[in-house]
Amino acid sequence: MMENVIKFGTDGWRGIIARDFTFDNVRVCALGVADYLKKAKMAGKGLIIGYDTRFASEDFAAACAEITAASGIKTYLCDKATPTPVVSYGVLANQAAGAIIITASHNPGVWNGFKYKDQYGSSAPDDITGEIVKSIGRTLSGGKTPEQVPLKKAMEQGIVEQIDLAPVYFKQVARLVDIDAIRKSKLNIIIDSMHGAGMGYLKGLLQGGRAGVTEINGERNPLFPDMVRPEPIAVNLKRLSALVREQRTSVGLATDGDADRVGVVDENGNFITPLQTFALLCLYLLETRGERGPLVKTITSSSMLDRLGELYHVPVFETTVGFKYVAPIMQAENALIGGEESGGYGFRGHVAERDGILAGLYFLDFMLRTGKKPSELLEHLYRQVGPHYYQRIDTEFPEKERPAIIKRLQDNPPGAIEGVKVNKVDTADGFRYILADNSWLLVRFSGTEPVLRIYAESSSDARVKKLLEAGKKLAGI
Repeated sequence: MMENVIKFGTDGWRGIIARDFTFDNVRVCALGVADYLKKAKMAGKGLIIGYDTRFASEDFAAACAEITAASGIKTYLCDKATPTPVVSYGVLANQAAGAIIITASHNPGVWNGFKYKDQYGSSAPDDITGEIVKSIGRTLSGGKTPEQVPLKKAMEQGIVEQIDLAPVYFKQVARLVDIDAIRKSKLNIIIDSMHGAGMGYLKGLLQGGRAGVTEINGERNPLFPDMVRPEPIAVNLKRLSALVREQRTSVGLATDGDADRVGVVDENGNFITPLQTFALLCLYLLETRGERGPLVKTITSSSMLDRLGELYHVPVFETTVGFKYVAPIMQAENALIGGEESGGYGFRGHVAERDGILAGLYFLDFMLRTGKKPSELLEHLYRQVGPHYYQRIDTEFPEKERPAIIKRLQDNPPGAIEGVKVNKVDTADGFRYILADNSWLLVRFSGTEPVLRIYAESSSDARVKKLLEAGKKLAGI
């Protein structure tokens, strides 16, 4: 009996290529999806399969198509590396049953992953992934090799069809934001596609007018050189920041490995944190566009959203980490925006899923409509909600140490941190300490990789650093 090494976290299953993430395991995952669709009586709606620019992603995607074809499911296989949000919207546009996406998003290059999107284009909720994982377990324990149809034969039979999802996606975002106005503007934009699936998308949408549009890292390189991982945070955007400063451009935008996250660098080359970006996008929708609706955030997101909710008289909903928890609330409440600390934001009128491309376009529209530079937008935000500083540190750890870390945190709840009383301890997702001065500290395990994350937000950068050190001590690392 084979051990089931395949576990779905906050957004699918990820593993190290050739060790865990093998063709055999990927085929078993694809069979799990096929079994779920047949059981749910949704197989007749068809399935989309997409992939990113990582090593052999197109081959893993083809292997999935051979499995779903053998199950008799009409399969639409992307004809090139395609951003996750483009695939997600493609599910809606084609009224498909869902989508498999071969991507490890922001993980280092040695990783790849298997995401599943439901019929709404959103990260599949636990009840769906639970059914898929059960099927995976049955297949592995039975030692059976999933039946497959060679891709060429499946395409000849018409059960697998290649699809280009870019045109329908471009039409959709053009309905949501005035792209032509951005093209005609005098903005000078540098785009860092981080060698990921988003390469060419923002550039393709924005070029052809007066706006200056330059793309860097716009070629495929599965090694993701000169960055720890294709995650749009400050440590990985040093080249983008330097170019923005040197060329005195208006803004720098970066999308992660599968383009469902965005990172922003201001006109001075300074990184705008995901929490600041989230709050700025909320302010843009509420103030500049005059829209109203609930805001949905995860527990790692900024308390600035709570203040904006008060100022603009809209409710704010909070969830545990993972967009699969954000999406259902967005749908149920017709939320204006939903987002995460990781830089992923979803918007009303689109798809209840993160979209780094649309988020970047909205940020540019914010600049254009207000005539403000990114740093000025941040100052404008702080005038309304007060200054908020934030930082996250990540530490890899041996999996065997997880129980000891949890026990230390459970057995030693602090009454105060750095001299400030702890008003509340929240253990819904990790260990979050909410302090009397409205600062907060969170220690939690990543849901997709063996990493312990420590987050803090406070009214000064110095205070944030002290809180992070306190978090490390509490966790014993």
